[in-house]
Amino acid sequence: MEDVWGYFDLDHARPGAPLFPSERKNQDGSSCRVTADVFRRSLAKATTKHLPEWTGRLTPHVLRHYCASQLYRGGMSLLAIQELLGHAWTGTTVRYVHVNHTHVEDAWVQGQQRATDRWKGLA
Repeated sequence: MEDVWGYFDLDHARPGAPLFPSERKNQDGSSCRVTADVFRRSLAKATTKHLPEWTGRLTPHVLRHYCASQLYRGGMSLLAIQELLGHAWTGTTVRYVHVNHTHVEDAWVQGQQRATDRWKGLA
């Protein structure tokens, strides 16, 4: 962290600038601590500016659901997502993962295709 700290400055619009406010130096060289409230306010401000239709609806909790869903769609196992989110029970993690309404049907079709491919070698 010390090796790159000099790159952190007040210009949060600069490409490659740190995401969290605590990573940016204040005028006096100090920096503020990241808290849930700081992240929540920063997210609300960015949402209002860049996604006005989501104002008041996009929260850190919504991002947890979105990230869990994207990781699952990308092939990460439910157990790995559970560990990442810090859940004690897989049932909790299942509620975080939202899948496309055709997910079950798509999985069924893929399973049938694998079975068909296996039979081809036996005939």
